[in-house]
Formats: sequence, C-alpha cells, structure tokens
Amino acid sequence: MAEFSMEEVISEAEMEMIERIDKLKREFTSLRTGRANPQLLDGVTVEYYGARVPLKQVAAVSVPEARTLEVRAWDAGAVDAVEAELRKMDFGSSPSRNGGVIRINLPPMTEDQRKKMVKVVHSMGEDSRVQVRNVRRDALEKVKKAQKAGAISEDDFKRHEEAVQKLTDTYVKNVDDMAAAKEKDLLTI
Repeated sequence: MAEFSMEEVISEAEMEMIERIDKLKREFTSLRTGRANPQLLDGVTVEYYGARVPLKQVAAVSVPEARTLEVRAWDAGAVDAVEAELRKMDFGSSPSRNGGVIRINLPPMTEDQRKKMVKVVHSMGEDSRVQVRNVRRDALEKVKKAQKAGAISEDDFKRHEEAVQKLTDTYVKNVDDMAAAKEKDLLTI
C-alpha cells in the first residue's frame, strides 16, 4: 500500500510540473516577437452587454500578413468596444478600422526591444525552474515523511528520491529548451 502512495506522490509531482510547463508555454505565446501572433490578444477582455468577456468570445483574430493582426467582431454592436480595448494596448501603432474589421500593424521590433524581451524570457524561465524545483521539494518532503513514519525503507527512500530528481531534471531541461527556442525566435529578424 505504501509503495502505491509513493508512486502516487511522484505522479502528482509530474502532473504539477507539466502544469508549470504548460503555463510557461502560454506565457511565451503572449510575448511579442516581431511577427503577428493571435495569442498576443489572448489577455484582452471587452465590455460586452454589461460584462467583461475575453476578446475571442466576441471576435475572430487572424494573421493576414506577417506583421498584421486582423480582428473581426461577430456582432456589429461589439466593434466599438473591441476597438476601444485594442487602442488601450501598446502595439507601437494604432489599430485602424475599416467597417467591421480592425487591423493592427505591428512595427518591426528594435534591437533594444528584442534585448528587453530576451531578459523577460530569461526571467520567466527562471520563475518556471523555481516552480518546478518547489514541486520537487514538496514531493521529497512527502517521501521523507513516509520514511520517518516507517512506511518505506531506506532503499525505497533513495529510489523515490532519485526518481523525483530525475523528473525534476527532465522538466528543468524542458524549461531551458523552451527559453532557448523563444530567445532564438526573438533574436531572429
């Protein structure tokens, strides 16, 4: 029975680490890299019939050209609200409206902007590595408690400790790989 619960601890730790990786992926997609990406607008909410709703619930976002986002509201009554929210954002240029279509032309990023974004990527990567290590710490505490309670032997303790560390190393490497890929994407003109 104790063996099953230790495997469960490791499985729970892995699920939490996967959640951290998924969160980092979402954060990275919202970063501007110089190319248009619909995820840039994922955090935008719009006032629609008295409630704040995500932009993607009231409009479609497409990328007709490499540095252009196009937003088409499904309801003509929402176009003004969508445009007002998009004007509040800093894209480096103002959104332009043509009927029910709002276009956002993203200017090329300067070298300084790219370097600042690389620093942001490094910071986000480090935060994710810390979160993965915190999951490791919590899992190891559970394994140590089980060993002190006599539920597992010293050998089992070492085996589980190694399994948790191997899992941690795998997910920290995933974070490093994702950060390196995003940095390369940012520095590619």
